[in-house]
Amino acid sequence: MNPAVQKKTIENTKPVLSVLIDNSASTAFFKEEEKVKTILEELETNVPLNTKFELSYFSFGASVNVKDSLTFDAPVTAISEGITAINKLYKNKKGALVLLSDGNQTAGSDYEFVGSKMPISPIVLGDTVNYSDLQIRQLNVNKYSYLKHQFPVEVHLFYKGVVPISTVFRIEKKGKTIFKQQVRFSASEKSKTIRTNLTATKEGINFYKASIEAFDTEKNTKNNVKDFSIEVIDEQTKIAVISAILHPDLGALKRSIEKDKQRTVDLFSVKNKNIQLNDYQLFILYQPNNNFNNLFKELKTLKSNYLVISGSNTDWPFLNKQQLGFSKNAIAQTENYMANYQFSFQPFLQKDIGFNNFPPLKDQFGEVLLSTENHVLLKQRVFGVASEQPLLATFEQNNQKSAVIFGEGIWKWRAANYLQSNSFEGFDEFTGNLVQFLASNSKRKRLEVSLESLYLSNVPIRISAFYTDKNYQFDPRASLLFSVTNTVTKEQQEFPFSLAHNSFQVTVENLSPGSYQYTVTVEGQKSMDSGVFLISEARIEAQFTKANTTKLNRLAKSTGGKVYHSTEILELVDDFVDNEDYATLQKTVLKKQALIDWKWVLALLLMLLTIEWFVRKYYGKI
Repeated sequence: MNPAVQKKTIENTKPVLSVLIDNSASTAFFKEEEKVKTILEELETNVPLNTKFELSYFSFGASVNVKDSLTFDAPVTAISEGITAINKLYKNKKGALVLLSDGNQTAGSDYEFVGSKMPISPIVLGDTVNYSDLQIRQLNVNKYSYLKHQFPVEVHLFYKGVVPISTVFRIEKKGKTIFKQQVRFSASEKSKTIRTNLTATKEGINFYKASIEAFDTEKNTKNNVKDFSIEVIDEQTKIAVISAILHPDLGALKRSIEKDKQRTVDLFSVKNKNIQLNDYQLFILYQPNNNFNNLFKELKTLKSNYLVISGSNTDWPFLNKQQLGFSKNAIAQTENYMANYQFSFQPFLQKDIGFNNFPPLKDQFGEVLLSTENHVLLKQRVFGVASEQPLLATFEQNNQKSAVIFGEGIWKWRAANYLQSNSFEGFDEFTGNLVQFLASNSKRKRLEVSLESLYLSNVPIRISAFYTDKNYQFDPRASLLFSVTNTVTKEQQEFPFSLAHNSFQVTVENLSPGSYQYTVTVEGQKSMDSGVFLISEARIEAQFTKANTTKLNRLAKSTGGKVYHSTEILELVDDFVDNEDYATLQKTVLKKQALIDWKWVLALLLMLLTIEWFVRKYYGKI
């Protein structure tokens, strides 16, 4: 027997009222910081509201956080992220969402269509008056140009207003105007596209500023300026792709390599006897056969750098005789080889772009032998099983660089990269790195640093560095330091690198807009790298002149909420307090509990039984 008692408890669950606060720089741009704090104080101290609801507070910029301190400096506004996060958090609770924002989203999906089970009641921040405004909406320019060549610049200007105006657009370099043009706008002419060609006069990174002159009553002038940069190079790399067959790989390689405007690719049949070999810095030899015999002899004489790509049509007996540092005991049977990325690869910095998930390359089956010093970026996987056989290897011998890819079908890698990331950028960067390594005859540097020339403020700057010992082996023991100096204020800051796989990484934040000189040094070594970069003021949150009340109204209507202005907080509170749809839920919970679990009851019973025993025994003696 195990007697039990039944216990009845009543649980009260209040509805949730989530307050989502726009912590982006646009709130500060509209000078609404104090107003937000006043609104929050009213919500936090209102007794009827807090009695009826369980209030929770969150802030958002690019992501959502539980509200701590509000800084109003987030570089982007992702309203959809905030709405989605709150709905997931309280998916099983009754409640509503109050959104404090100007409604101008600069990142993420369209919040109007994100879908919300909770009614959303926006409190409009920012100006609701329509102001005339000029802005540089978009600027297009190539990343590279050649010295003394002209490069195109395309700028899209937009005017929001009805009164005809005339103003000046200009491009400056180091404070000097190098291009200007008078432009006119009106109610019927709200956009202009300006196209011009500038001359690249100095090798290296060149910085420019595009601006449109503000009119007298313009309120927002931060979106009138846009910085841009271009790298000027003194020479162009020419690559010859030579093949005996037609294959999709050839076109894919040409498109990928020529994404870098400093490189051009020419396609040739191996039977073409008029190839001017001295005009090219790199040769890609696609599936060589005995027709390549004279070409290999000339490349050895010229000590030209080359990349060999093999496949099902490769003549391996012929290729093995060329003594290229690799050979293959191939048989008349093909095999599919998937990639296995090697973090220990050292000749150049190449991140993993998802190589292991790319489709397999096809080559003739057989064992690969590497007979000279080599570095392997990718090894083979067959049927998912990793092997020590190389898929992509590089060689450096007698001042000549070469590489080999054991398999055809690299065009599928480019397509797969696009499917994975909606961009060819990763694959094109990979081919660019490989071509840059092979096409360069300069002495290999022990320290290589990778960073951009132009950054936006409030965005973390991520820098990679690669350092080797005297034998060009990656040296994880090294201690690297990144030093930056503001060229105007001369303020200097230092940041140590951290080891990450086969490279060193550092993230720099909170640098103010301006021009900077940088130096990367290695402790105890003479190796160093230096350069310049520019931090441009992030104006994305300052591109709007007013709150987007139209969109906030549609959001409220579609979710069953209501829009309030910042002066209507008491009305909002009264509406929520009086709304009978939000009531505390009471739930009765019946619990059966074994009497043996009630320790104090058992102790009492045991004590009473003990007393009874002593009493009976005592009177029994009398």
